[in-house]
Amino acid sequence: MTTPKAQFRLRIYRDDSIAIGPGKVALLEAIAQTGSISAAARQMDMSYRRAWLLVDETNRALSTPAVQTSAGGAHGGGTSLTAVGEAVVRHYRAIEAAARTAAAADIDALTAMLAP
Repeated sequence: MTTPKAQFRLRIYRDDSIAIGPGKVALLEAIAQTGSISAAARQMDMSYRRAWLLVDETNRALSTPAVQTSAGGAHGGGTSLTAVGEAVVRHYRAIEAAARTAAAADIDALTAMLAP
């Protein structure tokens, strides 16, 4: 038998689009780790175009962009999170941790009801 797993999928909407959600936060983390939208896209097995559109959508949804890019040159370009981008990731992960802690007893009760 596999071990049951509970997963929280918080999404914050701005109008009809998701401004902040699990996929966008994972992409921000991958950009922070790799320093590149294209490398982050490869790491997440998505197209560069899809990753760029998600970054653009996120930046437009926030009052200050989450991601900044610098053009190539002698030392090459790169992409990094702004202080706002870092805060988005930090707050999102903190909410997930708090929700897991707050719901632990109920999650345990529900998973105990699962068939073996």
